[in-house]
Amino acid sequence: MKQRFLTWLIPRVIFCVHFFLRLTVRWTFVGEKYDAKTSTPFLLSFWHARILMMPYAVHGWQGPMLISEHRDGAFIADAVALMGIQSSRGSSTKGGARAFLKMIRLARDGHTLGITPDGPKGPAQVVQMGTVKIAMKSGLPIRSVCYASKRYWRAKSWDQFYVPKPFTRGVFIMGEPVYATDDAQETLKLFQQAMDDVQQQADNYFLD
Repeated sequence: MKQRFLTWLIPRVIFCVHFFLRLTVRWTFVGEKYDAKTSTPFLLSFWHARILMMPYAVHGWQGPMLISEHRDGAFIADAVALMGIQSSRGSSTKGGARAFLKMIRLARDGHTLGITPDGPKGPAQVVQMGTVKIAMKSGLPIRSVCYASKRYWRAKSWDQFYVPKPFTRGVFIMGEPVYATDDAQETLKLFQQAMDDVQQQADNYFLD
């Protein structure tokens, strides 16, 4: 009974926190903002630590998002479902092959996909080869996206999960599309650089 209650409660708490921060943080967007009506398909790529506010960055997007089959992933999948975003369950450690094939099929059908290239267990902020394989197989570019805020909390988790504080200023940095090459290792370096660049821009935005 307790587990069923937590399974029901936690996604709703995540949804409420997201919605509260969406309303109370003064957000700025840098770069081309996502438009569900006009944006061409891409791989929305963001660090695991910054997943909380990502649905706001792509308002109107309906998914799918690649989410781990672990228990924490179930909470996130249910929370984003409340936001109207589909999920494809799987990761590099569990259910990966099935999820990979599903994501490729959806990409070829013209869907924008969401992925955390360092999930589900890290190393934090290090792009894994799975993202490269999806990009190479699907032909979609990645668009790296990162948010930061002037005041925030960091959790004591493997990814130091990032939570903006309410009533502060926040920024989303929207990167330009980056396409895979024929060389997987070269592509891995390109994607890592793209992810590092937007994170650095976001984290430095309020330092001046």
